[in-house]
Amino acid sequence: MASTAQPDWRRPSGSPERGDRRWATVARRCGVSVVAGASVVDLPLFLNLAPSRTRRQDGRMTPAGITGLLMTPGAGAGRDHPALLAVDEAVTARGLAVERIEFPGRTAGRRLPDPPEVCIDSVRTATSGLAKRLGVPTSSIAVGGRSMGGRMCSMAAAEGLEVAALVLISYPLHPARAPDRLRTGHFPALHVPCLFVSGRRDALGTPVEIRRETAAIPGPVTLVFVDGDHSLRRRDAEVADRVADWLTDTGMRNGERQ
Repeated sequence: MASTAQPDWRRPSGSPERGDRRWATVARRCGVSVVAGASVVDLPLFLNLAPSRTRRQDGRMTPAGITGLLMTPGAGAGRDHPALLAVDEAVTARGLAVERIEFPGRTAGRRLPDPPEVCIDSVRTATSGLAKRLGVPTSSIAVGGRSMGGRMCSMAAAEGLEVAALVLISYPLHPARAPDRLRTGHFPALHVPCLFVSGRRDALGTPVEIRRETAAIPGPVTLVFVDGDHSLRRRDAEVADRVADWLTDTGMRNGERQ
């Protein structure tokens, strides 16, 4: 009679140790108890908890489902805005490729923002270019940005650009002091996971307004509110960590569905 190999119940390398919170988070969500400092877990399920990962062309590992992130600046800002640099650093540390772009008007030295159609076309072109360089479809690329840049990315997704997720920092729900001029008409066409990170004192979208308006989005929505106004000044590191955590978590869930 053929023998059956017995599973090894020892905690795999990379499981919940100090400095690796991702394993502990996944374990909790799957209902698995992990004993600190112990060599075993209480359920065999933990054997299958390792997040699905793929190898990028440069050899680094990244969560399956999301391979890269395209980030865009707000009106009047450029690709080297401190908030975008902070997100770049935090997300790159998780193994994802990050590209920050300029809109054409900024590159040409113009002070006024480009028309929406120009910005949306720039997002489409840059997303396709990043996907091609990474050897993946655009549906493996997350896109987003600060304020106007994030809005343009969401409009591109609503108009048919296939992306993995949307990262929307300080989304400008409406102009300041004009809450009736909502910029949400395309929300019902957003079917991808969306992350909104906004300040609790943002004059372009209060927490109450954002909760109300994002209810129209059919895709999964995550709302994060931090202390600050629309600028989120001195909150770059906190925001960047929230974005990186969310992309890692969303990438693992997307990978499980593939």
